[in-house]
Amino acid sequence: QVRLVESGGASVQAGGSLRLSCVAADPTFNSACILWLRQASGKPPRGVASIYTGDGYTDYDDSVKGRFAISQDSAEKTVYLQMDRLRPEDTAMYSCAARFNTSRSWCWSFGLSQSAYAVRGRGTQVTVDA
Repeated sequence: QVRLVESGGASVQAGGSLRLSCVAADPTFNSACILWLRQASGKPPRGVASIYTGDGYTDYDDSVKGRFAISQDSAEKTVYLQMDRLRPEDTAMYSCAARFNTSRSWCWSFGLSQSAYAVRGRGTQVTVDA
């Protein structure tokens, strides 16, 4: 069973920045669609950013466009989520999910659909204080 391990969550002031990391140690890392999703207390989970590791294709939820950036380090089998200009409404448990050995077209079609992913990490908490 592939494990996804997240880190980097913390408490920050509104307007601040954080960088989350997701280590995805799978031999097919370079053909994976990886999603960062979040779940705020009392709300359903929601995908915020996805990346196809084969060519770096990315997609973002409208709520984070222009503030968050997803990227990868293939040598480290790690996907990052750089979060800038954080807002109190960004407070949530952030986790990563992955579909390995997949295609860019799948990632384009389903990348932000958190329910489409079977492999998930445990998450890291992000709290943004007003």
